[in-house]
Amino acid sequence: MNIAITPEMADASLLGELNSYLSAVDRRAVATLGERLIDAAGGLDGLADYKLMVAYGGGKDSSYTVSLIRAVQLHLNVLHGRTFFLRIANMRHAGVPDAVMANIDRVYRALHLYDDLRVEMLVVDHQQIRPFERHLPFPEQVRAMNRFDVLMNGHRTAGDGRPTFCNSCNLAVADFYGRAAWWQGGVDAVVTGDSRKEQKHYFTWIMRLAQRLGLNVDECRRQGFRGLLQALDGVAQVYFVELFGEGFDEQRAERRVASGSESADPDFISIYDLVSYRVEDHWELITEFLDFRFEELAFSFTESDCANPMLMAHFRGLKAQYVQGRHYHDGISEYLELAQGLMRKKEMPQRLIDLAMSAYAGAEGKDARRALANRFASEAFGLDETQLTCLQFAPFVDRGRELSSFITACHPQRLADLEDLHLVLAGSRHDSALSLWLNQVSGLPLPALRSLYAHQQIDFDSDSSLIARVRAGDPHKGRITRFDPATGENVVELVSGR
Repeated sequence: MNIAITPEMADASLLGELNSYLSAVDRRAVATLGERLIDAAGGLDGLADYKLMVAYGGGKDSSYTVSLIRAVQLHLNVLHGRTFFLRIANMRHAGVPDAVMANIDRVYRALHLYDDLRVEMLVVDHQQIRPFERHLPFPEQVRAMNRFDVLMNGHRTAGDGRPTFCNSCNLAVADFYGRAAWWQGGVDAVVTGDSRKEQKHYFTWIMRLAQRLGLNVDECRRQGFRGLLQALDGVAQVYFVELFGEGFDEQRAERRVASGSESADPDFISIYDLVSYRVEDHWELITEFLDFRFEELAFSFTESDCANPMLMAHFRGLKAQYVQGRHYHDGISEYLELAQGLMRKKEMPQRLIDLAMSAYAGAEGKDARRALANRFASEAFGLDETQLTCLQFAPFVDRGRELSSFITACHPQRLADLEDLHLVLAGSRHDSALSLWLNQVSGLPLPALRSLYAHQQIDFDSDSSLIARVRAGDPHKGRITRFDPATGENVVELVSGR
């Protein structure tokens, strides 16, 4: 006799399997959060129409969060015969490698999310929102936008890690929330791992920043989440004016932060007080049940959903070799010192610290990682080592102050063209051959190079620029000591990274 498996029986079976991997703290969190969601929905009768969103980057911590919220969804249906609708939204950018999509797919399969009508999994590629697919192509227009931002931020900051890769990306995260939380009628609430205190601190910091930039924040303060996004849109517009200069209206418009509409007003539901984000506390859940893999491009220092930190280390090696006249390996070793400190601050287990460091073991490991970084830069951003080396010099800003040094070190055959290159960059001469060479060596079009030529390198010791103020408030940095072969003395530098 065949017994039909009902949805409730399937939920109970999966929940039982999931519970065997959840700690006692996690199981209590599932029960407590379930009660909170019933209250938020106005009682059991409102639960079926209640929509909850989880932002999923594809890393270890957000994978844990997704599994916990899935457990709550199953728990409520098993206990009460009804549950909420779950939206899982995954933001992508050029720094997200395919290995992250593979991890997401394995997590979704382990949690039986495919074909569950109570769940929708979305991929948000800037302005484009689509159902999740394992091999969904990344839009080339988004790649081009990310590439341009990396280059412009990189040239203004001489390749400083966090501004180069994270500033524009963080604004894009805000835009992602504005799009994903309001898509097709919106959601009732968004799950966050931030505490109420952290949320308030972030809101206050953004409002103060926006106010200091001359933006009217009174209305933003009254609108909560939407107001925060509106303030961030104002900050973004000021940021990109400062970064790109005048004449890039289309690029700035493309980078506006979406701030939703009156159709929805999502609450934030924090699980901070219920769970532990120490990966050691749920290691078996992550690595065995979810089959999450810390593979070479899916795990880079403090990140398990982005390979850009590997490029930050690569930048340090290139700067040491070409700008400072030392060895590539010296710069890598300095970055590893910074990265270990950042990983310990994040309470990452020693096994993951060892795994990250082992990839750079010895000269062979560092050289292999250099080759991998160059390959990833090419595939993700369409940039080669020549172009990445170029921005370490920041040779175009300050009216080409370091152009001679850059050409002497990397392209001595062009020294005879130095004066003409200055004229082309200043806009007082047209030379198609030199313009083409500048584009090839930098990766940037001539209008962007001329904008760099007219602007200064960011001075991080001053708070006169928004870019400097953002970095000043960023905790992801540390001091390293390096030897300066030109002076024979040790130099202390403040380096940012992930």
